[in-house]
Amino acid sequence: MAYVTGFLLAVPTANKEAYRKLAESSWELFKEHGCLASHETWGVDVPDGKVTSFPMAVQKKEDETVVFSWMIWPDRETCDKGWAAMMNDPRMQEMPEMPFDGMRMMWGGFEPLISLGSSDPAALG
Repeated sequence: MAYVTGFLLAVPTANKEAYRKLAESSWELFKEHGCLASHETWGVDVPDGKVTSFPMAVQKKEDETVVFSWMIWPDRETCDKGWAAMMNDPRMQEMPEMPFDGMRMMWGGFEPLISLGSSDPAALG
């Protein structure tokens, strides 16, 4: 069964291009270790909430943008093995510094429950 890892973080708005480059340059490594697809989305309509919200969850600062991303793996076993292998891959040490505060990033693993329509954001226009 497919497996999805999801991420929510706040990136300084001025670091948008650095974040895009980091995500793009790390794709080959993820792909080599079994990841099937990676999606990065830049928040454009992410309102503050009164009780809970994406901005509150990542303690977004005034000069930051919320980023929501997810990766699709063939199954959890491949994901777990892939992440473990990447942590020991010397190329991970060569990656540029993260252009965001990793302490405020949240992530988790999910099994698909239902999929409707296209899963390729590019297909949506």
